[in-house]
Amino acid sequence: MAYLLMFVTLLHLITLAMLFIATMEKSWWVWDGMENSDLWYNCRFDNSTGTWLCASSKETEWLQAVQVLMVLSVVFSSVSFLVFLGQLFTMSKGGLFYFTGLCQVFAGLTAFSAALIYTLHNKDILPDSKDLTSGHFGYCFILAWVCVPLLLCSGIIYVHLRKKE
Repeated sequence: MAYLLMFVTLLHLITLAMLFIATMEKSWWVWDGMENSDLWYNCRFDNSTGTWLCASSKETEWLQAVQVLMVLSVVFSSVSFLVFLGQLFTMSKGGLFYFTGLCQVFAGLTAFSAALIYTLHNKDILPDSKDLTSGHFGYCFILAWVCVPLLLCSGIIYVHLRKKE
């Protein structure tokens, strides 16, 4: 039982870190490694100064939906972890972690919705001046998709996990 508890806690922390990186880092769409776009900025690498020059992304309804859903996913997963820690020390023997699991499942569903919207509407989200055929999805986008099954599985594990003493 102790190993399962450590595994679930570690899985939760890993998915929370991956969600945070996917939400905040700047690589949802990449063009030739010298220009990329994320949920917040469009950035271009300037060879003469050796720095990234970033401008705010064009605000579209689809981009705002992805932003909100990814932030909600991080919030649900954070609340889930805090509730789990609270339940771990206050819940009676034999209790189930229903609320923790429900929050994790909601985090997985919001991350799924955000990644799906970005997949289907990237032409509307990305800058109009760029040719999308010369670019590809970045590692943050892939991290968001990887988080979805991990969050859903950990939510299901939490629902079935019983507190034993």
